[in-house]
Amino acid sequence: MSRSDLQSVSRALISVSDKSGLVELGKALAALDIEILSTGGSAKMLNDAGVPVTEVADHTKFPEMMDGRVKTLHPKIHGGLLALRDNEAHAAAMKEHEIGAIDLVVVNLYPFEETVAKGANFHTCIENIDIGGPAMIRSAAKNYGFVTVITDTADYETVLAELKETGGKTSLETRKAMAAKAYARTGAYDAAISAWYAGQLGQEYPDRLVLAGARQQVLRYGENPHQSAAFYANGEKRIGVASATQLQGKELSYNNFNDTDAAFELVAEFAPETSGPTCAIIKHANPCGVAMGATLADAYKAAFACDSTSAFGGIIALNQQLDAETATEIVKIFTEVIIAPDANEEARAIIAAKKNLRLLLTGGLPDPATGGRLVKTLAGGYLIQDRDNQLTANPELQVVTKRAPSDQEMKDLKFAFTVAKHVKSNAIVYARNGATVGVGAGQMSRVDSSKIAARKSLEAAENAGDSTPWAKGSVVASDAFFPFADGLLAAAEAGVTAVIQPGGSMRDDEVIAAADEAGIAMVLTGMRHFRH
Repeated sequence: MSRSDLQSVSRALISVSDKSGLVELGKALAALDIEILSTGGSAKMLNDAGVPVTEVADHTKFPEMMDGRVKTLHPKIHGGLLALRDNEAHAAAMKEHEIGAIDLVVVNLYPFEETVAKGANFHTCIENIDIGGPAMIRSAAKNYGFVTVITDTADYETVLAELKETGGKTSLETRKAMAAKAYARTGAYDAAISAWYAGQLGQEYPDRLVLAGARQQVLRYGENPHQSAAFYANGEKRIGVASATQLQGKELSYNNFNDTDAAFELVAEFAPETSGPTCAIIKHANPCGVAMGATLADAYKAAFACDSTSAFGGIIALNQQLDAETATEIVKIFTEVIIAPDANEEARAIIAAKKNLRLLLTGGLPDPATGGRLVKTLAGGYLIQDRDNQLTANPELQVVTKRAPSDQEMKDLKFAFTVAKHVKSNAIVYARNGATVGVGAGQMSRVDSSKIAARKSLEAAENAGDSTPWAKGSVVASDAFFPFADGLLAAAEAGVTAVIQPGGSMRDDEVIAAADEAGIAMVLTGMRHFRH
């Protein structure tokens, strides 16, 4: 560090909501002969620990008032923070008005985000909006040339180490870094307040959108090695990959994050209480196999059988605790990630033998019916939409053909349509006995998706030593309506017995007539599920 960049710290102001590490910080500053100003609970805690401290009210000669709303909003505080030490006019003003310089500010803010997360009422949330804290942070950060600002308890050690090394001084590099972090913190704080206030006013899409996130991890690279990437948490209280505990394996990559999220959101559609053990295997954000089973191992084997080739190097999501039998099956091939609510000790030991296999445990499943927002960037802006948290427009599916589905067909139709909701459009899903037997994803033509899914079902049968394509006798789900009868006819040619689709095409009558002619049962959901 350049010696000319060093600035002495003679006086510090400490006012923190999160008091972890406060006493240790205060003692270290006092040992460096740095005068400490403080307020309220921070001052009391320091005093009780034997750290010399001056109350801000004694420093400003102005009492704290209005239930603490006014204590640091004073010229002796902000003048001491904002004054340019090398400016003669500023120095003269400080001398005339007896304003002492403040060289270090340690402030963390009222816990507004935590208060909102706890479901506090409007008044309590308002009272947890910090005013003096952000003002001091911004003043100190603006004057980074002379003032150091700390907003994160994790930075105490770093700054103290520099102060001890330099005899009570900070470098320009440190002051700039702390200032940048300070503005990010106040920006995120205001973003949280803005989002909460918009929600209180029922403003679904306010005039200004403010996004904020806390960096969790800098990734090795993005979708491809030439792209940089990082993962940020946005504070959403949703169980999933962002909140999971990683027990073992390499760090998640950009693609791992994306695919694991897709896998877990899909499997969460199948609550274990109603659907039983369920497994989803994902590759490139699309399911290559999804199945329910009598046991979790059965569900995994059925999902794997749907497309055993694509399952290699995939992501496995489970809707209940991973057990030893299932873990034994999974480790037979290379898998990137396993995500589950939990794993028993036997399963953990089996997975541990594969040191590069990531095991993520979430403690539960996200609720597929809850809301939230999805954000997509494009050149010059953002696209914002609600999470796709519904499945059909009506509780009862509308049977539109002469033949109604059997009970088993109806179960499979609901299962297939749920899976199709998580397949890239155009999406076609063949299913039988609670398992996918063919998936067609991401094609420009729905007919092509149908043909691909049918071919996949033939390959799955051949891999299992079965001479009959698995699509024969299955049901098929389409994420959107059939614009023409050709997509339906392709499924009929594959041997399906029932179809589920949203309906709403100008040619619905033609499609229904084609289904009747082929003896296929058809139900309409009234709701489509494009996924791009």
